[in-house]
Parts: sequence; C-alpha cells; structure tokens
Amino acid sequence: MKKYTIKDIAQLAGVSKGTVDRVLHKRGKVSEIALEKVTKILNEIDYKPNPIAKNLKINKIYKLAVVLPDAQKDSYWEPCSGAIKEAENEFQHFGIEFNKFVFDESETSSFIETSLTVIATKPDAILMVPLFQKEAINIVAKCNEKNIKVSIFNNYIDSNHSNNFIGQDLYQSGRVAARLMDMILKKGTIGIVHIDEDYQNATHLQEKEKGFRSYFSSLNNSDYNITTVNLSYKKSESFNTSLLTFLDQNPSINGIFVTISKSYVVVEALKERADTIAIVGYDLVKKNIDYLKQGQIDFLIHQKPKQQVYMGLHYLAEYFLFDKEIPSQLLLPIDIVTSENIDGYLK
Repeated sequence: MKKYTIKDIAQLAGVSKGTVDRVLHKRGKVSEIALEKVTKILNEIDYKPNPIAKNLKINKIYKLAVVLPDAQKDSYWEPCSGAIKEAENEFQHFGIEFNKFVFDESETSSFIETSLTVIATKPDAILMVPLFQKEAINIVAKCNEKNIKVSIFNNYIDSNHSNNFIGQDLYQSGRVAARLMDMILKKGTIGIVHIDEDYQNATHLQEKEKGFRSYFSSLNNSDYNITTVNLSYKKSESFNTSLLTFLDQNPSINGIFVTISKSYVVVEALKERADTIAIVGYDLVKKNIDYLKQGQIDFLIHQKPKQQVYMGLHYLAEYFLFDKEIPSQLLLPIDIVTSENIDGYLK
C-alpha cells in the first residue's frame, strides 16, 4: 500500500500542505470547503498517521513516574526496578522518560510527601502503589486537577480519577488461600495474621480477609474457627513475643494465613511449632522461597509485582505514543506456588 505524505494529500485535495497539517492536528482555522476536501481524501485513502513519527517531529518527551515502597525495607518490591528498566529499554528511544520514587511503607507521611514531590515534577502520568487508601484517593484527585494520568497497581482503591488498576482480584485471592488451607486442615482454628499494616486504612488486606472468611462461610457444616491479629515487625523480638502470645491465647490454631509477603517472619517466630501449623502466604521473596522448599510454608500465592509494573508502564507509554486506550483494569491470574513447582518461577 502506498504511504501518503502530507504533500500527497495536499495535491489530491487541491489545498496547501499547511491546510492539511491543520486538519490532521486539529489546530488553527480551516474553511469548511477546505475541510471537506481534505476529509474526503483522507477517507478515500484510509489515511492513518504515524504516531511515532509525529512524536519525534514535535520532539515531545513524556515523563512517567513510578511511586512505590522502598525495596530496601521490603524485598517484595525489588522486581519492580527490573520492570522499570525493561520498559525504559523498550520505550526510551520514542520520547518516554521513566523516573522512580520510593517511600517508606510504614509511614503515611512518607507516602504523602513523596507523592507531592512527584506531582511537583509535573509528570505526564504516575504509576503508583496506593498503600494508604484515604491519602491515595486525595493524591489521585490532585493529579486529576493537574491533568496527570494515574494508574495504580497491587492495591485497589475506589477512585473515579484513576485510569486503571493492575493486580489480582484480592477478594478471590483470599478465597483461593482459604481453599488451600481447607485442603490441608479439614477442621480447626485458623489465625489471619496482618503484619506492619494499618488494617483500617488497608483495603487490600480487608479484601483478602473478606474473601478468606467468605469461603469458609459458604461451606456446609464448616468445622473451623477464624481469628485475626494485627502485628508489627519493627522489632523482631517484640513480634515473636506478640505472635506467641496470640497462639497461647488461641491454643487450637493449626493454620495461619499471612496476608502480605512476610510469611517467613512467622516461620522464624514459631520455631519448633512451625511443623505443626500450616502456613499459607504470599510472594516469592527469598526467605519465603527457602521455607517453602523446606516444607515450613505450605503454599504461596504469587502476586507478580514485576509484571504489574511493566504492564502499567506499557499501557501508559502506548497511550501517549499510539493513542491506545488504557483498559480500566487488568486482573492477573492467581498463581499457586508449591515446593514442587517453585523452580519454574525462578527461571
């Protein structure tokens, strides 16, 4: 097929190249007669502009910012840097600039300060982890006021101003965890353990727990008791004491559901009790993998943080370069990882 240039279209329509340029880019004044002539030719030749060529011609640099927790304090986020690098290698030659900003996930103020700093850099879009629900909704609203597109990943928030969500269905994720626990135990008492999170402001934890409890509620003649505890791991000694106290208060516990990536700290706190308590948790951080292989963690649900970040940046880059619509959400499969299949995930 012939590739038509602006000059070709101008000659076919009998107008100037400037007129064609104004019609294509919808800027400046064009007479109705000239508009009809150009539009007729465009329809006849099925003209499609080259967005990359357009972007290079105007020398536009799009700035995409990624806002996520500090991987130095939580290794779950380490793969995200690799995803940013992959996206950078793929799109940087087309006028896309990527910048990473990290915050302390244990401090609400750190999230707010980091987010405001990012907004001040005037990015075209932000891909962010909205760990703190109320604060994240306010930040997203501020971005909307400044015409900054926002995509969120890992944790869902209910905001009319975010462009899309990438992650797992957290409610269904909780139900999957419950099904796995049911397969192991058949009956008993299960402890749901939240670690280092403000549960009242953590929608992702609430959704996982709701899903977990709903599974057992749906069972006929369920012979389970479920209890919940929120613990802090800022000091391992106090965490261990708090967890053991929780177990002493609930001596019939034979299963623990850990709702974040720190299943390994539960294993380390349990010590000699670990072999008698089933553990279902999340994420392929190194210590979790080690304990999974040793049989001290029974199942891990893989949330794929690297894929979440890469897809988020990919959608945003293609929106700016190719005018592709950003989907409202991308729900990733809920992968169940065992000691038998873990090696396939590590390649």
